[in-house]
Amino acid sequence: MSQLAAIYGCEGLSLGRKERAFFADADPWGFILFKRNCEDRRQISALCADLRDIVGRHAPIFIDQEGGPVARLRPPHWREYPAAAPFGELYNMDRDAALEACRLKHRLIAHDLLEVGINADCAPVLDLPQPGAHEIIGKRAFSRDPDVIAALGGAALDGLEAGGVQGVIKHIPGHGRATDDSHLSLPKVDATAADMTATDFAPFKALAARNPMAMTAHILYSSLDPANPATLSESIISDVIRGDMGFDGLLMTDDLDMKALTGSLAGKTAAALAAGCDIALHCSGDLKAMQKVASGCEVLTGDARRRADRAAAAPAPDDFDPEAGAARLKELLTPVEAMA
Repeated sequence: MSQLAAIYGCEGLSLGRKERAFFADADPWGFILFKRNCEDRRQISALCADLRDIVGRHAPIFIDQEGGPVARLRPPHWREYPAAAPFGELYNMDRDAALEACRLKHRLIAHDLLEVGINADCAPVLDLPQPGAHEIIGKRAFSRDPDVIAALGGAALDGLEAGGVQGVIKHIPGHGRATDDSHLSLPKVDATAADMTATDFAPFKALAARNPMAMTAHILYSSLDPANPATLSESIISDVIRGDMGFDGLLMTDDLDMKALTGSLAGKTAAALAAGCDIALHCSGDLKAMQKVASGCEVLTGDARRRADRAAAAPAPDDFDPEAGAARLKELLTPVEAMA
């Protein structure tokens, strides 16, 4: 099976004729859904089934469902979940309660996702925010303490896995120092490698061995590679992410359409894969753009294929009562809500 090393978005609530033809021909490894693709449970279930039917296998289907400001599934059809920051606040009051709450939140999210056919969540965020950084991470981060981030990130992954959903740690090797939004421009970080290893990189290294997927940061780390952002940097991927952090999971790019990366989509795709990324992520659902990505892409082979096969093997969900879980989560978060 010649699966393309790509994850694609789609245009709307259902697939058009040209989209179907393109996906059938390209056979991307996976798909990603956004708010534009999500109406209600019945519609999303049908869309996920349709995407998988076109490629003839149980392809991974991703979504960004972190809670807080980054959530594609929202009320009235789905529960609303808090961002990451309140769990860090609770951790400072009661470590065990915070770990239980964080696991429960992500177990509930996994229930919501798997119910409609989505089996991969682009979460948790392991970035360590620094003073003066852009607000794009903000409350999406668990804490300003790397040990707390690692502990809560592990709990989040436990919850997703218990619900049959694979997590994606992001944005490796760390987005927390960025003073610009990488959706709009290329952030540059000038911290030393020693400083970042001791702080920013620590949560990723702590969880690298246990998680099957990670998403890159479109950031230029001048002390590591003064010419290339991490997504396009062979040295950062091989020496830092694969080497020092020990990450041997599937490495996907952040969205290749973000303005942090310059050049053609075909060129950016080819450069990311040549640098060591396993999968190219393209999110807009624009057919012409996806065709350009495909022209710079390649089929999954070798270590990339091995990692992709492992990442696609989501565990079976455990038994779970979502109503009881939601009630318990609310109880655990009461001390934080009382402080708000």
